[in-house]
Amino acid sequence: MEYRRLGKSGIQLSVLSFGSWVSFSKQVDDKAADELMGIAYDNGINFFDNAEAYAAGESEKIMGRVLHNKKWDRTSFIVSSKVFFGSRSKETKPNQAGLSRKHIMEACNEALQRLQVDYLDLFFCHRPDKKTPIEETVWAMNTLIQQGKIFYWGTSEWSGVEITEAHRVAEHWRLIGPT
Repeated sequence: MEYRRLGKSGIQLSVLSFGSWVSFSKQVDDKAADELMGIAYDNGINFFDNAEAYAAGESEKIMGRVLHNKKWDRTSFIVSSKVFFGSRSKETKPNQAGLSRKHIMEACNEALQRLQVDYLDLFFCHRPDKKTPIEETVWAMNTLIQQGKIFYWGTSEWSGVEITEAHRVAEHWRLIGPT
C-alpha cells in the first residue's frame, strides 16, 4: 500500500480509505462490515472514514462496533468523521446541524461514542456554514484539538476562499488551522 502525508502534517494515510457513506446500515450489516474492514486493514488501508450524517449516525455505530471487536492497536489506524448535517434522520432542530461551537462540540462527543474511540485523528467540516462566523468554527476545532478529542481538522467541499479565510483566522489568533 502506498501512503501519503495529510497536507503538511507528519501523519501518513493510505492512498485508499475505507468509507461507509451509502453502504453501512441499509446495505452492509455488522458481519459484512467486519469482513470488509478486515480485508482493507490486512491489505494496508489505515484510513477509515465516516460522518455523523451517514445513515443518521448508524454508520458510525457499525464502524465503532467493528473497531471495538477487532482490537487493532489504536495507533495503527486513522479514524475520521465529519460534522455539519447532524445525525438526526427525521426533523433536525436548528442547533443540531451546522458549524456552531455548540454543534461541533456535541457532534464530536457523539462521534466518539458511536465510533467507540477516545479521539478522532481527523475531523472534517463537512460543508461550509454561511450562518456561522468562521472564527467560531476555527476556535471550536482548536478547542477540540487542545482537549485531545481530535488531532487534525479539515474541510470538505469548502472553496479556496473559505479555506484561506480559516487559515487567516487561525494565524491571527494563533490557533491551529485546517490541515
